[in-house]
Amino acid sequence: MKDWKKAVLKDSATMREAMETIDRSSLQIVVIVDGKNRLKGTVTDGDIRRGILRGLPFSVSVKLIMREKPKSAKDDQTREEILGLMKQKKIRQIPILDNEGKVVGIEVLDELLTAPSRGNWVVLMAGGFGTRLRPLTDAVPKPMIPIGQKPILETILENFIEYGFKNFFISVHYKDHVIRNYFGDGSRWGVRIQYLSEDERRGTAGALSQLPKNPGEPVFVMNGDLLTKINFSQLLNFHAEHKLAATMCAREYDFQVPYGVLTLEGHCIKSIDEKPTQKFFVNAGIYVLEPRALRVIPRKKFYDMPQLFKDLMAKGDATAAFPIREYWIDIGHLRDLIRAHGDFGASY
Repeated sequence: MKDWKKAVLKDSATMREAMETIDRSSLQIVVIVDGKNRLKGTVTDGDIRRGILRGLPFSVSVKLIMREKPKSAKDDQTREEILGLMKQKKIRQIPILDNEGKVVGIEVLDELLTAPSRGNWVVLMAGGFGTRLRPLTDAVPKPMIPIGQKPILETILENFIEYGFKNFFISVHYKDHVIRNYFGDGSRWGVRIQYLSEDERRGTAGALSQLPKNPGEPVFVMNGDLLTKINFSQLLNFHAEHKLAATMCAREYDFQVPYGVLTLEGHCIKSIDEKPTQKFFVNAGIYVLEPRALRVIPRKKFYDMPQLFKDLMAKGDATAAFPIREYWIDIGHLRDLIRAHGDFGASY
């Protein structure tokens, strides 16, 4: 059992404190207790992200997002009994209580403590021209621009490898030989890399029609010009927990209107909101797709990922947004590249 006491918070804590505790702890859960250390609830990464989607500020009480009356086990139960309960209830962490209902430990399924070997395919989209970063992209594709002493695409690849992913496809088009020559078959990283070659641009989803067969597990798709520290295991768990056909990662985007905004009723001014900030959730370029979702994609046709989600929703398939609260940056302009260099300890 890990140092579970670091994952315990009083019920007077805030949502921000719960988030920070989850990030620090390897247990991926926060156990909420009262002043006498009695169990009041639990908070997981999914609970925090659902709070973000509800628009809750990080300063709110943890009580607003915690799961009340969570499953628990007794300290006199055997390890086999506890693991059996966790598998039966399909839960990954469980508080351990004494006879007075006080928390005396937290048990976590072993596979969460180490990165398992995952069979899911990962498709990295690296076929774009990167025109907004010319002349840098005159020589190499945008995903091959070095940041922090290695290409963007290599950082993405290694992030997935850390979470146990081994099977990769890279969609290539513009200057594809640069990518092929650098990554080869993936053996240098102990993984398998195959290539989806586009004779013409087919959009962010169209290239998926070239996958050699229909996979047996959900497929990750990610743009090859993103840098993020997202937890891919949590994303996959979210997708499975909600039984989704497709999950789109979403990033909160703030936009401040530089003028006073009027609310009108006819020609009468009812209110004036001076330079308000609008908040939106925007597509973050990372997706998880069920095999059945891939069958919707037409062959040899330009087809973007937003259109896939629209078509799935029109069919009545379940789709959802997974809010990213971790580091994320899209290398779209020179200013983004400069910022990324600073974030990764290099100078441009």
